[in-house]
Amino acid sequence: MVACNNSDSKSSATTESTTPAANTTENATDTANYTTIEWLDSTHQDLGKIKEGQTPEITWKFRNVGDKPLVVLNAQGTCGCTVAEKPEQPVAPGEEGIIKAKFSSQGRLGVNDKQVIVTTNTKGNTAHYLNFKVEVQKQ
Repeated sequence: MVACNNSDSKSSATTESTTPAANTTENATDTANYTTIEWLDSTHQDLGKIKEGQTPEITWKFRNVGDKPLVVLNAQGTCGCTVAEKPEQPVAPGEEGIIKAKFSSQGRLGVNDKQVIVTTNTKGNTAHYLNFKVEVQKQ
């Protein structure tokens, strides 16, 4: 069974490296393909007060103001209570995109300061920090 697992992982690794998504990732890590991002929404959002158990969705809009396709390689919350979504396709120069996150407030009473880290192919800094604050109140 070990041989089957090794064969499967080699097979899937070969398949993955030839997919367009893998090529996009490779292109995004080449500094010659770096671009510029402009955040259209504040990178710091205050959601106010919510009741425990609610799951608010937070969005941050951005625009590719560079001359190369903008690739969002990763978008991840800094804890398990925040799940982020990123555009799956590159954002063309001049076009806009959205980063979304959902916050699970169950068991998170009080003020919560959370962060989503977005990794892109952008000049100067590839890591972008999106923050939100929310006060969770007992139902």
